[in-house]
This record gives sequence, structure tokens and C-alpha cells, in this order.
Amino acid sequence: MFQLTIHATENRARRGVLHMRAGAIDTPAFMPVGTQASVKSLTPTEVRQTGAQIILNNAYHLYLRPGLELIERLGGLHKFQAWDGGILTDSGGYQIFSLSPLHKLTEEGLSFKSHIDGSEHFMSPEKAVELQQRLGADIFMSFDQPIPWGATRQQTAEATRITHRWAERGKGVWRPETGQVLYGIVQGGFEEDLRRESAETLVAMDFPGYSIGGLSVGEPKDVMWAMLDVTTALLPTEKPRYLMGVGTPTDLVRGVQLGVDMFDCVLPTRMGRNGTAFTWEGRLNLRNAQYESDPGPLDPHCACAVCQTFSRAYLRHLLKAGEILAIRSLSYHNIAFYQQLMAHVRGHIAAGTFSEWAKGFLASYRE
Repeated sequence: MFQLTIHATENRARRGVLHMRAGAIDTPAFMPVGTQASVKSLTPTEVRQTGAQIILNNAYHLYLRPGLELIERLGGLHKFQAWDGGILTDSGGYQIFSLSPLHKLTEEGLSFKSHIDGSEHFMSPEKAVELQQRLGADIFMSFDQPIPWGATRQQTAEATRITHRWAERGKGVWRPETGQVLYGIVQGGFEEDLRRESAETLVAMDFPGYSIGGLSVGEPKDVMWAMLDVTTALLPTEKPRYLMGVGTPTDLVRGVQLGVDMFDCVLPTRMGRNGTAFTWEGRLNLRNAQYESDPGPLDPHCACAVCQTFSRAYLRHLLKAGEILAIRSLSYHNIAFYQQLMAHVRGHIAAGTFSEWAKGFLASYRE
């Protein structure tokens, strides 16, 4: 049975457990991104070792390659990628808009060409839900129309309302008896009244959980936090809230302050591939010459396998030499750091010290 059990709160921050068909996950939770059914450079066992309990897969990419039929024939996403934890998929709307510039939008859905081979496809809200359910995801998203920063009010209103109509259509083909769960996606762009309208409309549809979309798309941070503040205040307290595609360590802490339970972002692995490590002091760029002979670990306060094994000097050498182990090590550490950060957040909420801790963290963390 899908259920969020809240064990502690402090102001709007919540510490809980999300019970789902793939097992229970502790919240607030960070989900590593496995776009192609793989968290880049890491094995499923390694991802588990970082503390991750749930990952994100990209339905758009997997629909195009290797295709629904193959994944379904091989037992669904869990068996296909040998991952025994939770899996959340997105609906593909954002990817169609961003990767297929010649897409065509109608009330029925989106026509688009594959960014891989130019083949033509059509995605309706019903097809998007059926696709994700057949892939075998534990949690999946309604089909929505993303709204870019800079959109006019009329564009924002039209996109938000088609998102609502698509959400209702998608919900009509969802099969809850499978134990798989569908989230509605709140849109509304950067118009406070449209954010309110979107949240209220989707809440009335009674989804098991709610995603907050259309943020961190180029807007100033103060605008993002204002829109998130408006949105989470209107969502049911007994249901999970997922902030899509966000973000940095300080973003996660601020999101928790505003009542968010779930996060995902490509940043830990992307920054790892670029030679940057997240530490409890802030970002550390291993390409800097000051680490050439540094015998210390990436982060002396981190208990991950990389920090317990390798020196900064060695990892910098691997990075400069183009060795794959550098990318793997930094990606592993960064995901482990994000999991440790979430564990600290959960612990402070449970202890009633989160507000004080968060204030100090946000004031001192170097991003």
C-alpha cells in the first residue's frame, strides 16, 4: 500500500517514510538520476552502497531506446537494470519540448521527431501513463506541458490548463490495483495565482502524490522559492511532494524547509564527470593545482568508500590522466554526499534542531 507516514515535523519540514510496492524509503529523499536506466558510471550495487533507496529513470529516452517492448519482455525496469530499490519515471513532456524543437502541440498530445534517428512519434497523456506503467516504474508522472522562464502570462495560462486536462485524461487510464502510483504535476509558471490554481485543481483530482514542475528553468532563485512556497502550502500534508530537477545542496535544504519530500538532480554525477566534488565545506575542484600533492581524502568528514580509500592527489592524477576511475570515484562520492546530507536533514528534523542547523548550513556552505 502506498502511504507517506510522517514521523516528525519542524515548521514545514517533514521527516517520514514513504511506503511503496518496492519497499520503504526514508524522506526527505534524494533520487540519483539514471536517465538511460543507469546512474552514469556506477553499478546498481554501488548506487545502493551510497545509501540511495530510489532512483529516477527517463521514460522519453527509454521509450526511444531500447524501447518499451524489449524492456517489458525482459521483465520491466527493475530486472532490466538489476535495481531492487524504488524507481520513479518522468512522463517525457520536458524532454520532448527540449530535445525535439520541431514538435507539434495539440489538445490530443505531442507529435515529435526522435533526437536519435529522426523517426516520428506521438505522445498523448494516456500513452504517457500507459508507457510508464508498462515499463514497471513504481511512481510515474502525469503528462504535462513545461513552461519556460520568460513565457507570457497567456502562454503560461494555456500551458497550465492543458496540463490539467492531460492530468485528468492520464489518470483515467492509470491502474492503481498494480500498486504503481501516479503523481500529478503542478505547473503555473511564475504567476502566483496560476500556481495556486494549478495546485488546487490537481488536489481536487486526488492524486496519491504531487510533483512540482517548471522550476529551476533559468529564473532567479528568489522567484523559484516564492513559487515553491506558494505551491507546497496548498498541497495535502498527508501526501508526498516531489520537487523536480532540483538541485544543489543548499537547494535541497531550502526545499525541505518549504515542505518538500523528494528531490532529483543530475548535478552529483555531472559535476563528478567534470572533476568537482561536493564536500561538507562546499565544492572542491580537483583540477586545481593546490591538490596535486594533497594526501587527504576528498572530504575528511565523509565515510564513503572513496574518501576512506583514495587521496585527493591520487584522484587528481586520475582525472588529469583521463582515467575512468576518476569519474566513477567522484560520481560515487557525490551521490554518497547527497545521501549523507539527506540523512543529516532527517536526523535534525527528528531531533527538533533542523531550523537551527539549516540556518548555519545555508550561511556557510560554499556553492
